[in-house]
Amino acid sequence: MKILLAAASISAQVSGVQRHALNVARSLLTRAEVETVHLVVAPWQREMVRDSGIEINPRLIVHSAEMSKGALSRNLWYYRQLPSLSAQVGVDVVHLAYPVGVNARAFVCPTVVTLHDLYPYEIPANFGFPKVIFNRLLLQQCLRNVDAIACVSDTTLLKLNSYVPRRLAAKALRIYNCIEAESRCSTDSPIPKWRGEPFLLCVAQHRRNKNISFLLRVFKSLVSRGLVDSAMRLVIVGIAGPETSTIRRTIHQTGLEDNVLLMEGLLESELQWCYRNCAALLAPSTTEGFGLPIVEALLAGCRVVCSDISAFREIGGDRCRYVSLNGNAERAFAVAIIDTLKQQPPPPVSLPVLSASVIAEQYVRLYRKLIGSAGAERAQTFSTSASVSERHLL
Repeated sequence: MKILLAAASISAQVSGVQRHALNVARSLLTRAEVETVHLVVAPWQREMVRDSGIEINPRLIVHSAEMSKGALSRNLWYYRQLPSLSAQVGVDVVHLAYPVGVNARAFVCPTVVTLHDLYPYEIPANFGFPKVIFNRLLLQQCLRNVDAIACVSDTTLLKLNSYVPRRLAAKALRIYNCIEAESRCSTDSPIPKWRGEPFLLCVAQHRRNKNISFLLRVFKSLVSRGLVDSAMRLVIVGIAGPETSTIRRTIHQTGLEDNVLLMEGLLESELQWCYRNCAALLAPSTTEGFGLPIVEALLAGCRVVCSDISAFREIGGDRCRYVSLNGNAERAFAVAIIDTLKQQPPPPVSLPVLSASVIAEQYVRLYRKLIGSAGAERAQTFSTSASVSERHLL
């Protein structure tokens, strides 16, 4: 079985989509029946792949997609060039790491897309107008044209049923993100000038649903009222986005320039250091499709304070402190942080349902089903064509 995993995107740094793609590749490479995994990334992502260490596997072949960083160039490449590449390397399944434009008729093998969330419908402010219209159309076009939709959570699967026709939702199933405890951990702090001061951690892209400005106001309340250590810092790790200017403005308005640090481009080992050394992970999102930092924090033995949303409940179980964003949410979140910091850090948890062996088995089962269906369809087409030819001969 040969799989092409297409993960080329605009980001040169590791984000949720890139981490998902790399983890899927790692999990698939544990299966003997997977002969090769062809990983497609953008030219500016090659260094990210090298840093991950995954290239040392001889069954992994990395391809650079010749595209520019613009959305139009990226989607045109997926629509025009990806079918040709998949035919050229002779793969059995093409797996899209996130929704992109799909030219269904050009593919000679089945296609799968990972659906992380329904942000174009749930939180249009993440994109702005008119970009959100384009993203909705692109999402619908992709879901119509792929053969299967792998939702990263039951939450995402349930929401999918609310936004697309039933015939599209019928192609969907839930396969969780593959996440295992990270063995690599930096021995040095990635935080500049860190001398052992306590810090709270937030791992989030600068998008509206991550609710970072809300978190900054909560942190300001804790600092100004002397409810946390005077040296406490808030470290926000995530790539820049539509909310970056608002976040920076909030930091300035609240006078938190010396207490808040924005970081991006951390290696996996450096991020792991942050999980293992922070006082707590904070995740105040208004909506999510999964919640990767929640899982990574729990696997690292980290205290977690997060918003009470379905995706976090699904993966966090009873291991997190959940806070409703209704009512006086800022006060409630501040109280939850104070109470949580008084507790002993929990031991690292085990989450076998997210392990490479379990996730790989689910993907291989899906791929086999699609390959079998595609073969039966081709056989039916050949049989029909042959019958027509025979009638003509008669």
